[in-house]
Amino acid sequence: MAKSKVKEIKWFSDVEEHDYPAAESYLRIIYSEDRVADMITRLRTATIVQFKAKDIFRASQLSLLGVSNLHVEKDRKKIRKEISLSPLLLLRDESNGKVVIADGYHRLCAIYEFDEDAWIRCKII
Repeated sequence: MAKSKVKEIKWFSDVEEHDYPAAESYLRIIYSEDRVADMITRLRTATIVQFKAKDIFRASQLSLLGVSNLHVEKDRKKIRKEISLSPLLLLRDESNGKVVIADGYHRLCAIYEFDEDAWIRCKII
């Protein structure tokens, strides 16, 4: 799993369709259904942007998931095999001063292990 084996992270040009319901499911735990419906609509039309992996972690205030996480390992394998990943879905939670990772936390953890300075494709609202 040496960093030198991974030349670059491959990305899909847009978010995979199944990531939106996953984001919605997570966000409905934190926010009201009406608010979440609006968030998902806005995420669908948001432009793809890029941020460094380490900056997303700092802004989210989340910890890095360990090597034993099966979802992270699945994404690590995709990276090593140069299989494209879906961009992350992010939400600026200004009232709490952080970024919520609505979808893509496991992908972010997998990428961070290869390169904390890697550019992460994402949509953010």
